[in-house]
Amino acid sequence: MQILIGIGGMAIILAVAVLFSANRRWIRLRVVGAAFALQAGIAVIVLYTPWGIAAIDTMSSGVSNLLGYANAGTRFLIGDAMFDSPLGGNFAFHALPVIIFFASLISILYYLGIMQLIIKWIGGAIRLVTGITRVESLGAAANIFVGQSESPLVIKPYLPNLTPSQLFLVMTVGMAGVAGTILAAYASMGIRLDYLLAASFMSAPGGILMAKIIMPDDPATANIEPVSIDESDHGEEKPANIIMAAAQGAQTGIRLAVAVGAMVLAFVALVALANGLLGGIGNRFGYPDLSFQMILGRVLQPLMYMLNVPWDEASAAGGLFGTKIVVNEFVAFISLGGQQGTLHPVTVAVVTFALCGFANFSSIAIQMAVTGSLAPNQRPMIAKLGLKALLAGSLSNLMSAALAGLILSISGVPAAPASATAASAAAQPAAPPAAINAVAAQPAPAPAPAANANGAQAAPAPAANTATPQPAH
Repeated sequence: MQILIGIGGMAIILAVAVLFSANRRWIRLRVVGAAFALQAGIAVIVLYTPWGIAAIDTMSSGVSNLLGYANAGTRFLIGDAMFDSPLGGNFAFHALPVIIFFASLISILYYLGIMQLIIKWIGGAIRLVTGITRVESLGAAANIFVGQSESPLVIKPYLPNLTPSQLFLVMTVGMAGVAGTILAAYASMGIRLDYLLAASFMSAPGGILMAKIIMPDDPATANIEPVSIDESDHGEEKPANIIMAAAQGAQTGIRLAVAVGAMVLAFVALVALANGLLGGIGNRFGYPDLSFQMILGRVLQPLMYMLNVPWDEASAAGGLFGTKIVVNEFVAFISLGGQQGTLHPVTVAVVTFALCGFANFSSIAIQMAVTGSLAPNQRPMIAKLGLKALLAGSLSNLMSAALAGLILSISGVPAAPASATAASAAAQPAAPPAAINAVAAQPAPAPAPAANANGAQAAPAPAANTATPQPAH
């Protein structure tokens, strides 16, 4: 039964993508079929095969070790006494410094040429499998490691000459993925590293899949590589040595951390205000628990059930995903962190995959500002394609969640890797405000179907982790 539900959920997601396709006759089955096979293949490898699980656990251990070095810098700044106190575990002292550290580290890797080699290697593999152009594959590969604000720089000379379909792919993979610096921030707060890493790698083929269905290539230009208009350094100051690279990265990281802190403060407060107002209105009509998340949850409850989330938790899962789209993923992850201990392990996995992406309304403005500044002639097209890119990125995240839910409902949820539990134990921030976590837990009147058979014997999810808000993309 769970297999049929999972397959049905994936079919619905693909049907929505086809429904919004700009030209269904132009959809290339070879490209979309290969992209889906790659996305599903990654899911099977890292969530089902023993060697794939071991590989992702090894990667998780590496990230966890890196987080330890970030904590060493924070401990030096605020002192052992404050770091070990409850105050030292809050978001400002625990997650934001990680962003600064990883931004500096990535800057060093770029200076040494390591990041470029990794991106080119993965981009070449994506091109070989899917058959898209070299520029598109490089843009997709870059989004696995850096966010939608940085990845366009990898293909900057080609941006002005991208076709609408190629530009749409760049926008979609940007919304479907997350930045490596942000991934580290979530890991530092105890979110399962194996899920985050798997979702990050699945975002590239998932974005390609949805982009090439919703905005397929014109057959006349499908295999034509964009022309580079400028191979110069674009006037950007290049670091003279590794120390300058580290310093530039730290400066970028502090700007990012400040933006994250400000955005989290504003949106958490605004959601709390919205929930307070809705609760007051609902109280007059006999619904004292009425909240922003409750409304979104009820609307998206059937969809989440089709992703193998138990029906009695589908409303909560829908509220989290709706919050991600309408507000942003920062607030959604905060809410997830406050509920992980009460949700079914499969639900936690599905929601983690669904939330792991930058697909929200604010990302449209971010892409107009960033990509539009790099290629001003493309700004009108970015504005025109913005809402469709948001839809495509969201569908990509949902497809990753559907694949994860299907595989885990069959095989059972594996125990959290030691690296994940270690990160969870190291980070015990204060719980998010109750107003943010006011997600309706009341099941719908319809009878609740049985929970996933294998999930009942699955190992429990990690202890309730406080999720971390994500940064300005």
